[in-house]
Amino acid sequence: MMDANQVAELRRFVEQLKLNPSLLHDPSLTFFKDYLRSLGAQVPKIVKTERDYEDTAETKPSFSPNHDDDEITESDVELDDSDVVEPDNEPPQQMGDATAEVTDEDRDAAQSEKSKAMDAISQGKFDEAIEYLTKAIMLNPTSAILYATRATVFLTVKKPNAAIRDADMALQFNPDSAKGYKARGMARAMLGQWEEAAADLHVASKLDYDEEIGSALKKVEPNAKRIEEHRRKYQRLRKEKELRRAERERREQQEAQEREALSALKDGQVISIHSTSELEAKTKAAKKASRLLIMYFTATWCGPCRYMSPLYTTLATQHPRVVFLKVDIDQANDVAAAWNISSVPTFCFIRDGKQVDKVVGADKGSLEKKIAQHCSSK
Repeated sequence: MMDANQVAELRRFVEQLKLNPSLLHDPSLTFFKDYLRSLGAQVPKIVKTERDYEDTAETKPSFSPNHDDDEITESDVELDDSDVVEPDNEPPQQMGDATAEVTDEDRDAAQSEKSKAMDAISQGKFDEAIEYLTKAIMLNPTSAILYATRATVFLTVKKPNAAIRDADMALQFNPDSAKGYKARGMARAMLGQWEEAAADLHVASKLDYDEEIGSALKKVEPNAKRIEEHRRKYQRLRKEKELRRAERERREQQEAQEREALSALKDGQVISIHSTSELEAKTKAAKKASRLLIMYFTATWCGPCRYMSPLYTTLATQHPRVVFLKVDIDQANDVAAAWNISSVPTFCFIRDGKQVDKVVGADKGSLEKKIAQHCSSK
């Protein structure tokens, strides 16, 4: 006899199994699982559907040591497959010649064979019933009801693939065959094709509902729902992964552009500009790097410019994060014209591609003050 505490512990363990049957697959409980099976108990398996295997093959990410957080490991789908059978792999059954001309005598003879088949079914002689129905189909090869009837017999003898072939033929000749959809749905359930089975059984239910269809749906729908939830979950995870990957690539591209822009900006040096295209490139680079840019318009014949040039060079070394450009208005007159330069020296301050300030004349104090002001403003 077990004491009360042991009984309570066993009861708690059974309740845990009810909530999570997959616990039985723990290696440490193999002895208990084997014992249950020896008593004839059905132990639910953990399986993957064929579609899940396809999804896994399509979406398994490549290993990247730098992005382990992007790895997606799909879990199994826990399904109730206690009624699933091994697929029948026998050669396809005989089908009629759909192009053959069917006479009234053929139809009558086919009906007679069908009647024999129904008698055989009532006596549990299913192989004989299949033979009679095959004869009927050969006589009347375009009768949807004959194919659907033979499909139901194949279901009875646990031959779902044969049943599906007959159901397909029934639906080919009568797209509204409730019996065809019902037979195919039940056959697909036998093969564990839960989503396809649910789809067929729902159509059959709409065409001609019966209790057998309702009972089959109660078995099929929970599995189909679990598979759909599983797929949606990993579709969402894959989408989130793709968004992370896109964001990472965007950041990497931005960083590469910034590095490229910085390489074009010679820190601590004065860069000479000879054309509008050169100026445009440096302006874009400064904008990408969020740098203040100063354009110094000068000329070789300008005395005040010769006075300001050494200071400008010194300021460049003192402010390496500022882009110092120099434009000779005689060598790059198109640049001077674009900026409406009427006198030299002129210093234009550019931030994010737009002029934010200006110093005209050889005013060292103003130049130094403006540089300090705009360096501290951002």
